[in-house]
Amino acid sequence: MHKFTTIAASAALACAALLPAVTVAQSPRAALEEGMSHDGLEKIKVKGIDLAYSRPGASLAGYNKLIIDPVEVAFRKDWDPNRTGSRMKLDTKEREDIRTGVAQVVQEEFAKEIGKGGTYQVVTEAGPDVLRLRASIADLYVNAPDTMTAGRTRTYTVSAGEMTLVGDLVDSESGQVIARVVDRREAQGSGMMTLTNSVVNRQEASIIASSWARILRKRLDAAHGSDRK
Repeated sequence: MHKFTTIAASAALACAALLPAVTVAQSPRAALEEGMSHDGLEKIKVKGIDLAYSRPGASLAGYNKLIIDPVEVAFRKDWDPNRTGSRMKLDTKEREDIRTGVAQVVQEEFAKEIGKGGTYQVVTEAGPDVLRLRASIADLYVNAPDTMTAGRTRTYTVSAGEMTLVGDLVDSESGQVIARVVDRREAQGSGMMTLTNSVVNRQEASIIASSWARILRKRLDAAHGSDRK
């Protein structure tokens, strides 16, 4: 029986406001459930994560540094929104701005959480004690893609959106995948209508990304025998 405390759960990281339902055939979750054994990972249970896999016998105890690769972001295929408060579709630049913003939020939240207290370091070079985090956001769906200056647009939604984190924890020297996670999160799950704009979207993305980052931090702490929260 393999415990995530010794093998790590790849951060699932990533983002900024997130995504609705996806057909089973297209979802990252379905694809991974069907084809994860090709690289020797075994499915495990991790609280708070939809799907987690780990390499038998692997441990995070020898790692105290982390390289965070640039986060890749992909929109859900059928996402084709109008500008908030308009009938005009988002142009290429506006879509790219949203994609870049989500990637930045996810990367920042992981770096911030990992660096807390100075126990672990975020670095840029590989080494025997360095993990590499490869995270991507799949099926990003923003319900109110506000591209205007904060305060000029008033849009009310039940949820800011959804997104799915697909993340690998990799040994930085060998390139071997130690753990993998897939986790879908939806923003603002209160069920109440809420004012949504670019500021709210970023806040919701930060909340989701920081929750993924905390899970990774806790797995590192557990592997090192720490009870830090």
